[in-house]
Amino acid sequence: MQTYAEQVFEIAKQAPEYKQMFQITGVPTVNSGIGGALFKPWDQRTRSAHELQLDLQQKWAQIAGAQVFAFQFPPLPGSSGFPVQFVITTTEPFENLNDVAQAVVAKALSQHAFFFADVDLKLDKPQATIEVDRDKVAALGLSQSDVGSALSAALGGGYVNYFSIAGRSYKVMPQVQQVDRLNPEQVLNYYIRTPSGATLPASTVADIKYSVVPESINRFQQLNSVTIAGVSGMAQGDILKFLKDTTAQVAGSGYTVDYAGESRQFVQESGGFFITLGFAIIIVFLALAAQFESFRDPIVILVSVPLALLGAVMFMTMGFASLNIYTQVGLVTLLGLISKHGILIVQFANQLQRGGRSKRDAIEEASAVRLRPILMTTAAMVLGVVPLVVASGAGAAGRHDMGLVIFTGLSIGTLFTLFVVPAVYMAIGADHSGLTAPETAEAA
Repeated sequence: MQTYAEQVFEIAKQAPEYKQMFQITGVPTVNSGIGGALFKPWDQRTRSAHELQLDLQQKWAQIAGAQVFAFQFPPLPGSSGFPVQFVITTTEPFENLNDVAQAVVAKALSQHAFFFADVDLKLDKPQATIEVDRDKVAALGLSQSDVGSALSAALGGGYVNYFSIAGRSYKVMPQVQQVDRLNPEQVLNYYIRTPSGATLPASTVADIKYSVVPESINRFQQLNSVTIAGVSGMAQGDILKFLKDTTAQVAGSGYTVDYAGESRQFVQESGGFFITLGFAIIIVFLALAAQFESFRDPIVILVSVPLALLGAVMFMTMGFASLNIYTQVGLVTLLGLISKHGILIVQFANQLQRGGRSKRDAIEEASAVRLRPILMTTAAMVLGVVPLVVASGAGAAGRHDMGLVIFTGLSIGTLFTLFVVPAVYMAIGADHSGLTAPETAEAA
């Protein structure tokens, strides 16, 4: 193992960005190890951590006889282990579970979805089981417990009592000599006493069956489980969806999927994002309904929200960013920023209607008058997030993702708002022209 560790170190230190490295061999098992590489500060290198990861992964993969993989620590605390941890659970035997897991991993590797992938279920532990012939035992007048007690007494090494020699007490632990318990076959040479007092070898009533069993039995939610862990170059959401679809194809109906580590945190937080976004829309809708004293005007204002979100998501699907905690914060922020456009137009149009204008004339004049403040506020916000979009240095990835969502969503959302909000206002907007009729009659 030390030889492979030295090869990993030699490759890492050749990188211009290399600063120092630590390695621990024999952890968590004797044929594995772990290490970490520290690079120079951002102002002293040109490549990002992701670029260095891909470069080192490509070079380390060429080390013959070892599987070496590179991954980064999660950007947020709360998880540990591999970036991708996909869990398959079932009530079926581990042999069937292993076949499903190996099929999923094989398909993932064939599609180049992983730099490295492995399963924690290892069917490589030899096991010897003593099988007792019940009929022969009964014919000799013995019982299963008699055979078990005789063999356990020879192998168990359990405490029986104490005996004294020269004033000191010693434990009595009956057990055959070590030379007689080195191999499983030697168990059949142990003697068993029958009710008649005769002794006979255990091979008379027993046999040994050899099999291969898992090194450890893993449970997840009290079910038999296997965890597929690895490092992928795909986005977290894409690789988890690929593994889930692949499992559905190769496994039967008795299998379910779950997640662990960083993958579990991603799935849970992704589900929480849609709940947060839904609550934000409800709160904004209720606040606008109270302000405008109408349930239709808030709908006109919020019609620009899906358009802005569509513009941001469009650039995310094109590969400029992924759905992560930073883009999620940007999307929620975008909801509030884009709503003000509709507020400016609808509020002024309502005032014009109360002044005696028709609905069409009011929305046309409101769109024209409010065009300049809408463009000015949009330009101010868009230009304000440009430093985030072009950010560099430590933490630039998070700032870039958040800035990109606000930049693209606000720009595209504003463009659509100028055309869609007036049309929706004409279709479902409340008619406020009749509110001034009582006031005019009293004045007359």
